[in-house]
Amino acid sequence: MQKDFFFQPFTAEFARDPYIIYSRMREDFPVYYHKDWDMYLFSTHEDISTLVNDPRLLRTLEHEMTASELASKRERENWQASPNFSRYVRVNILDSEGELHDRLRRLVFRVFTVKRISLLRDFVQHLVDERIEEVIVLGKMDFIEDFIAPIPGVVIGKLLGVPEQDRHLLRVWSERIVRFYEPEKTEEDTRKAEEASGEFADYLINLAERRRKNPEDDLISELVVAESEGQLNKDEMISTCMIILMAGHGSTIDVSGNGMLALLQHPQQMEKLQTQPSLIQTAVQEMFRYDSPLPFFHRFMSEDMEYKGHKFKKGTKIGVLYGSANRDPAQFKNPDSFDIERQPNRHLAFGIGSHFCLGNHLARLNMDIIFTSLLQHFSGLSLECERPEFRIGLASRGLKSLPVSWQA
Repeated sequence: MQKDFFFQPFTAEFARDPYIIYSRMREDFPVYYHKDWDMYLFSTHEDISTLVNDPRLLRTLEHEMTASELASKRERENWQASPNFSRYVRVNILDSEGELHDRLRRLVFRVFTVKRISLLRDFVQHLVDERIEEVIVLGKMDFIEDFIAPIPGVVIGKLLGVPEQDRHLLRVWSERIVRFYEPEKTEEDTRKAEEASGEFADYLINLAERRRKNPEDDLISELVVAESEGQLNKDEMISTCMIILMAGHGSTIDVSGNGMLALLQHPQQMEKLQTQPSLIQTAVQEMFRYDSPLPFFHRFMSEDMEYKGHKFKKGTKIGVLYGSANRDPAQFKNPDSFDIERQPNRHLAFGIGSHFCLGNHLARLNMDIIFTSLLQHFSGLSLECERPEFRIGLASRGLKSLPVSWQA
């Protein structure tokens, strides 16, 4: 009976350690109905892998609606209250299906190939070297704010084509927009998301016009050409740039902070990575599994269906708890252990199926360079507080700060 348990992720207790709660859900409530959200939550690796790969479960059902049905739905959901957010953020690659999703994904995919991303290696290495040079003489820092936070936005900014002097704006816009997706967002969160959406859209529209006259080797120049050829419209071009930032910026900061904390709390694993830097690829994958930065996503059932004895109506919303799936003992041996040599490591931190994260190569490149360089240059790294504080939330998981010290 669910009466003995109520899933409350918006508490300090859950932020400190969600994995105790996830463990109970997997064992006792693998299919959990959250009445306040009118949503079924799934927590096991097997269920989530099966459901997210099922073509009947979709990110949205809007592509199947008539124009009048779509208008009515958006009115009920109060899209008109946040016109910029609704126009540029709610309609994007991630939250689309059908022809729109396939068309936009094909356009963006060519920018995120392994070969194309590998061309950024020297640029990322230079950024990381600059950060190391700036902080290494200090002997201590907040790893989040002083080291990692400036890097992903600058890298994504370069990929998009945002001039260097403006790239600091991307973090603020990204964090304010992403906060809208928390199931229990506040009115202030909604206001800030709308404001940031408008500012970012205006900026990208102006930048696109400049690139139309003077194209460069960047994504927005490619999208401007695609727009002129009729492959996408202006709103789709803007929303595509936005989702690339939102999907990759904060999550890279979060997983890097979570990964650094895991190394600090497991000094033998850190020492192993320092002495065997060739383990960096499996170490990064373990960081994504062990404390996933995006632990929650949703899907809708596109038709009536039955799963493991549970009957669901068309339109039923489900939540998939990737953070729980990545600690499932049915899939991972000693799942609560941090093991940088873990193989196989079939984690779900990048999603699965048709919405598998396009930016996974970029995220892993960033972390490869960040941690390899960090462990080469810093010795005696240690944690400067007893228990670092995580932000409260469900859609993302990351630290507020991570004070560390070393032998300067």
